[in-house]
Amino acid sequence: MSQEMVIVLDFGGQYNQLIARRVRECNVYCEVHPYNLSLDKIKEMNPKGIIFTGGPNSVYAPESPICSKEIFEMGIPILGICYGSQLMAYLLGGKVATAPVSEYGKTEVTIDTTREMFKNVNQKTICWMSHTDYIAEAPADFTVTAITPVCPVAAMENKERKLYAVQFHPEVMHTVEGMKMLQNFVMDVCGCSGDWKMDSFVEKTIEEIREKVGKGKVLCALSGGVDSSVAAVLLAKAVGKQLTCVFVDHGLLRKNEGDEVEAVFGPEGPYDLNFIRVNAQERFYSKLAGVTEPEAKRKIIGEEFIRVFEDEAKKIGAVDFLVQGTIYPDVIESGLGKSATIKSHHNVGGLPDCVDFKEIVEPLRLLFKDEVRKAGRELGIPEYLVNRQPFPGPGLGIRIIGEVTAEKVRIVQEADYIYREEIANAGVDTGLGQYFAALTNMRSVGVMGDERTYDYAVALRAVCTSDFMTADCAQIPWEVLSKVANRIVNEVKGVNRVLYDCTSKPPATIEFE
Repeated sequence: MSQEMVIVLDFGGQYNQLIARRVRECNVYCEVHPYNLSLDKIKEMNPKGIIFTGGPNSVYAPESPICSKEIFEMGIPILGICYGSQLMAYLLGGKVATAPVSEYGKTEVTIDTTREMFKNVNQKTICWMSHTDYIAEAPADFTVTAITPVCPVAAMENKERKLYAVQFHPEVMHTVEGMKMLQNFVMDVCGCSGDWKMDSFVEKTIEEIREKVGKGKVLCALSGGVDSSVAAVLLAKAVGKQLTCVFVDHGLLRKNEGDEVEAVFGPEGPYDLNFIRVNAQERFYSKLAGVTEPEAKRKIIGEEFIRVFEDEAKKIGAVDFLVQGTIYPDVIESGLGKSATIKSHHNVGGLPDCVDFKEIVEPLRLLFKDEVRKAGRELGIPEYLVNRQPFPGPGLGIRIIGEVTAEKVRIVQEADYIYREEIANAGVDTGLGQYFAALTNMRSVGVMGDERTYDYAVALRAVCTSDFMTADCAQIPWEVLSKVANRIVNEVKGVNRVLYDCTSKPPATIEFE
């Protein structure tokens, strides 16, 4: 990468990609790497700054991730966050101990606003804490720059050595002025100018694809969602008719979605693409019969996707590359690197060991969702496609708790269609990151038409988010939810109860499985 860069060293926390996302909001390119990235590799990458992430461990635990002390002598600005701050203190002679009172959640922190890291930050500000250990004493050559009533070193710095640490999480939205702090570090401490823009990313990626593909044939996995649509148009601009887009209708799409995708990308659509639609509903239902475990369902759907592509590739002839719309959160939540695995994604963790292609190309794998949308706009993709709400690769397979059957698919399709229709009719879809209906595996007693019923419960989900790494439950007006519930119970056979999911991410994920 020729542009300036900040690297995030991953010590096992779940907010690691969110840190990278915030750095990119400063128009500075950022990558996440394992905590034990070699010093030689770091020198080769020539970062303008380094950020240590949080993590679940204690610095004193035998299995804890520990980096080399030599990293502090490289002259590169370093910011330690949570565990990263404790590690910095521990390695440089400070004292880390079990806090007498653990801090979790929103906490008022008193800041030394004269410090570079806290420029334009209020003296008392709300920050997100999540720690059991804390820095009891800062290293001898450090200055304490923030405190709380129970945390004597909520932040510290050694300006001469360009070393900074905060016990709280500036990357999460619950830290009210966290973005200011990160921007101060990236722009003022690290001296970044902010030269990473989406137009340059698109141009550079198209050039790289042309160089990689050469005269080879390319097969693109097209779902019709935002990610695969942007990947498809990106590839079309790069290699033109060398690209064939294969749309697999696995029977797990939203109501009418297969026809909608074909209308956009098929022969009558606006794009000059080779387009093949494969109706493989029964093939997927057969593979999923009797399977209830979420990870097993994801991997079955992911592998079957690849097998369908292999079949189509044989019909087309020799195909050199498979393109997928994998994005950064897919990669991270699939447990690559040192972060804990949350779930496998069909286009990352679900790949079989042997794939019948020369190479898999994932042009969006370093982008977050909102960055993918920006790339789509740079490519000239219409707004109604760019702003389409996300839909998981395994589709309704992970919005049906338990075994997937054709009947359950029908139920959730109809319920979801009603929900989305009423949300749009009420005009409350603006600002929602994602909203959908899911079918629980719970059946309960009800009364309909003076008769006893024993049918399924549908759960409604709606969240507000910009990066999809964290999300808040959306407060849908009660009259809208009431109308949706009434319509679903009255119009969808097999449902007698409707629930609303009020959980944020974390602790929940956005999807149900």
